[in-house]
Amino acid sequence: MASPSELRYTESHEWVRDNGDGTVTVGITGHAQEALGELVYAELPQPGRTVSKGEAVAVVESTKAASDVYAPLDGEVLTANDALGSAPQTVNSAPFGEGWLFRMKPSDAGQLAGLMSADAYDAGPGAA
Repeated sequence: MASPSELRYTESHEWVRDNGDGTVTVGITGHAQEALGELVYAELPQPGRTVSKGEAVAVVESTKAASDVYAPLDGEVLTANDALGSAPQTVNSAPFGEGWLFRMKPSDAGQLAGLMSADAYDAGPGAA
């Protein structure tokens, strides 16, 4: 699964979409969801939580393993994808769409430029 070029990526397999309004949407990459297998549970961050880049903020659990999801940027969590509570497998079927995990407002928008491009991610951490 090729990583969408309009997104930015982290070494720890999170993707970040710039929503163009000072907020970003965060999810896990196609590579990450394939490695985990079918998700059965997602523990998402609470809105209003202030997070630091690299901090574990969510957990996704599959029949194989549980994995932390890390904040890709410093900022505040605005909302979590509550639909994943009853349908965590949406992350598997649509990791870059309806399977998003949370939205946040970065405290330093400049950090977004420091994340990897799709090509860099696919050639590095996301390489099959």
